[in-house]
Amino acid sequence: MNHKNGKNGARVLAAAADKHVLYEAAVQCVEADVDFFERIFRKIRKRPLRRLKEDFCGTAALAADFVKRHPRNLAWGVDLHQPTLDWGIAHHVSRLGPARKRITLLCDNVLRVTDPKVDLVCALNFSYSVFKARKEMVDYFRTAHASLARDGVFVVDAFGGTEAMDVLEERRRIPATLRGDGFKTPSFTYVWDQHRFNAVDHHILCYIHFEFRDGSRLERAFTYDWRLWTLPELQEMLLEAGFSRTEVYLEGWDDDADEADGIFRRRKTFENMAGWVGYVVGIR
Repeated sequence: MNHKNGKNGARVLAAAADKHVLYEAAVQCVEADVDFFERIFRKIRKRPLRRLKEDFCGTAALAADFVKRHPRNLAWGVDLHQPTLDWGIAHHVSRLGPARKRITLLCDNVLRVTDPKVDLVCALNFSYSVFKARKEMVDYFRTAHASLARDGVFVVDAFGGTEAMDVLEERRRIPATLRGDGFKTPSFTYVWDQHRFNAVDHHILCYIHFEFRDGSRLERAFTYDWRLWTLPELQEMLLEAGFSRTEVYLEGWDDDADEADGIFRRRKTFENMAGWVGYVVGIR
């Protein structure tokens, strides 16, 4: 990770920035994700969601949000990177009060953790895409299946569209915010860099950079070495892994505002766009 300096070698915003704070401000909306989980779980199983496992949990912001919602909610988070889990403990778990007893973070491989059995397993931010071979992905989906109660549900997110296979950079301005943990996030520009794409095997290499008003830049704050899986592939592999059926939910488009409408509806057909995001649901 490189810090590019501003003019005259002055202390720059990039050098003082916390990349996890920036990531959560620019990329995650855990409240919306948990809202979706609760909605589709109740729709499918006719009961409330109470036990959740967040694979590739990172800072476990989602798991922390879930346990705050109801005194019977329990959450587990699994991630291989202990320093990131420690950051999540300091910034999220430690602020939960009595609810911290209902969240467990495990530094482990998601391919090994199948207990305890939960209502819903999620793998978000396309993190499961680190599995580039079909066998690896099916093995992971089988592990997720084994982690679930008999009526459990598995959710991954997905992205695609005509621009998903392009080499490009997208920029989005993020306003300054004051977080609940007391961190003030300065205004910054989030840069999504689709750096390389191989049409033969769908290997995609992406970076996240952050740019600041003083001209400094946090270069390659995050690196993603993935395979871009398609919606048919994901559904086929979920069925191969033992799920009884799948559902796809894609975000709609507001023509008047010329932007995504934030509403994820179940789709059986969908006209391709320059870019789209959605959820793929495996039902046990």
